[in-house]
Amino acid sequence: MSRPKAVVLRALGLGDFVTGLPALAMLRQALPAHRLVLAAPARFGALLPLGVPVDELVPTGELEPIPVHGPVDVGVDLHGNGPASRRLIEQLRPRRVVGFGGRSSLVGPPWRADEHEVARWCRLISETFRVPMPVDPSVAGALRHPLVSTPSDAVIIHPGAAAPARRWPVDRFATIARRLLDAGHDVTVTGTSDETALVAELARTGARPVTGPSLVELCGLVASAPLILSGDTGIAHLAAAYRTPSVVLMGPVSPTQWGPPEDPRHVALWHGAEGDPHADRPHSGLLTIGVPEVWDAVTGLLDRSTVLVAERSNKAEAVA
Repeated sequence: MSRPKAVVLRALGLGDFVTGLPALAMLRQALPAHRLVLAAPARFGALLPLGVPVDELVPTGELEPIPVHGPVDVGVDLHGNGPASRRLIEQLRPRRVVGFGGRSSLVGPPWRADEHEVARWCRLISETFRVPMPVDPSVAGALRHPLVSTPSDAVIIHPGAAAPARRWPVDRFATIARRLLDAGHDVTVTGTSDETALVAELARTGARPVTGPSLVELCGLVASAPLILSGDTGIAHLAAAYRTPSVVLMGPVSPTQWGPPEDPRHVALWHGAEGDPHADRPHSGLLTIGVPEVWDAVTGLLDRSTVLVAERSNKAEAVA
């Protein structure tokens, strides 16, 4: 007998994909007998072997029809709170539709606009299926290290973001890169294939450029790095999934909604001004974050990472 099917819609970007992993892990716990099908962009299929808790990915774009055929037992709107995503789930004719209530006839938990993205979707699954919230969502959403060869000691600087509103000025990133290199650190600068010029500009400092890595290669870089420095973008959420120390420069959006988990490994710098995260110029609040503040956060985390490594080495020697 075939397993009942549960289809989950989350056809968004990398940050959205990663922040949805804890909720997917909870759904796997809630529906152990179901075949979980994730409707998401095709490129995320490469991450399934790294521990994404679903059985299958069907490729689809944002708010495009979900190419799933045959009976669907449960349809989960893990995409948003509007009628467009709900309609795509309902078109599958599932026996049960799961999503937030309030903007449709669906009876579900209330949407909270000021809720952190990870907590929001975990709460949806928790309240719908009566499963406990994870004590540490970053562990529930953890990914396995990919089997790729990457530098293991290079600080990663990622200057780009999908919108200019979330991009700290490249000359400030360059100042941090030069200081790290002068202090003896290896530095890798990463960017998408659309950010070639941005990566090249920052690479003039002597940092190693990596433009357009595959998702698996990017995961390998993040998993092996001593620290990630970036704006509010996808790689920051990968750092949380790999428990890699990070300094995240928040601009138009509060870290209480999209920032890293509350953990000594992560520092979110934010000066309290909110705005449009999709605007075509750097947000004024982001621009008030200066180089000295970022340098202090970066060196502070690197110093703590060095202490932790030394403690682990000492303990290993004592046991031996």
